[in-house]
Amino acid sequence: MLRLAWNTGKFVWSKLRDLSRAAADALQTPDKSQLFLQRRLAKALIIVSAVALFVWWTLPQFVWVRSPSIDAWAVRKVGGFIGRNDLVMFELRHPLAGPVPVNVTKYALCLPGDYLGSYTMHADRYPTRLEAAFFCNGRLIGVSKAYGKKGQRLDFFKWKDGPIPKGQAYIGSSYKDGFDSRYFGLVPISGLIRMERVL
Repeated sequence: MLRLAWNTGKFVWSKLRDLSRAAADALQTPDKSQLFLQRRLAKALIIVSAVALFVWWTLPQFVWVRSPSIDAWAVRKVGGFIGRNDLVMFELRHPLAGPVPVNVTKYALCLPGDYLGSYTMHADRYPTRLEAAFFCNGRLIGVSKAYGKKGQRLDFFKWKDGPIPKGQAYIGSSYKDGFDSRYFGLVPISGLIRMERVL
């Protein structure tokens, strides 16, 4: 088995090693029978260059989402006025997120002037710990957990019921394990970037 892998590797390497020399010879040869090969090679180079240029321009336009918190694989910045339930991206600085700030994409669930209410209760699995349910204009938008998936303790956002102040927003999602305003509270709207789903 090892001998077969070794021989296959030697064969492939020899072909790859000679490929550039063969291409150069084909491009420089005065033999008219090689003109077809030259045209094919030139066409291939043009196509590969065009695809590479397209990928180089396109990829930075998208933000690839690795979290199940939102219903999207890729989003892009669109800017503009942020409305309720819009996708938004912001920079999260929190000890549980790690030592380096991370860009997070969530939904803007409750905005300035909306009535944000909270209700505390004992956790089902941990009777000595409290959890909080959050409501925006009477609609449930999130319930905190006492502990995270990795066992880390989670303290919920302490909020006195009332309207969200100007310039602030509650962000989150319906994902029960999401890390959002349930824990770190309101975020400044000035730090939010409006996004839209691409994939």
